[in-house]
Amino acid sequence: MRLSFSVGAYAGRVPSASLGRRDALIAGSAVLLLAATRAHAQNLLTQFTERDATTAIRTALERGAGIAVDLLGKADGFWGNELVRIALPEWLHKGERAMRLFGFGKDLDDLHMGINRAAEQAVPAARTLLVGAVRGMSVQDAKSIVTGGENSVTQFFESHTRSALQTRFLPIVGGVTQKIGLARRYNKLVDQAGTVGLVKPDDAKIEPYTTTKSLDGLFLVIGQEERKIRADPVGTGSAILKKVFGSL
Repeated sequence: MRLSFSVGAYAGRVPSASLGRRDALIAGSAVLLLAATRAHAQNLLTQFTERDATTAIRTALERGAGIAVDLLGKADGFWGNELVRIALPEWLHKGERAMRLFGFGKDLDDLHMGINRAAEQAVPAARTLLVGAVRGMSVQDAKSIVTGGENSVTQFFESHTRSALQTRFLPIVGGVTQKIGLARRYNKLVDQAGTVGLVKPDDAKIEPYTTTKSLDGLFLVIGQEERKIRADPVGTGSAILKKVFGSL
């Protein structure tokens, strides 16, 4: 009986307290380990997702930019596409009917086609800058594009490449437009109007006008191509595009 009591007393008092403390320590350690494991897994998942998303955006934009350059940087790339065909400057457009009546129809037609041909010749020079901007994209840039609206791609290229592209396009455009008689006469008129404050010659002349419209068309088509990739990532044949955009 004493043995039984002694064992019972030992089991009832000392071991239960010891086991309680040990169980509490084990349970606490398990909770901490589980929390740490979950945090680590979540961190890895976040990094993996960001890395994949950034890679996918870069791939999509580089692909879209390449397609846009190929589409526009060839004969009839602008002239044959009503969506991006560059219209005559507003000044000429307003007086077009009268000018045609006075025999300037061919001059207007030559100028109209000429500025579009100038854009077509300038666009291939954009490839290097566009690709450079895409490859230098930050994670934050990628997030902004993923979560942005339909103009997010255009806004990215606007902010990262427009100024440099404007500088690169101008001499190429000028090399074409300066061969057109009406363009030279138009620029002289703009200079005269500028002396009395009617226009800003740097903006209204044929070369900056054509360059600006060329970039507008280029960014528009890049945005269209990027939206196609979002809509049908499987059709691109790219695993990373399918993985990221297919889940959005």
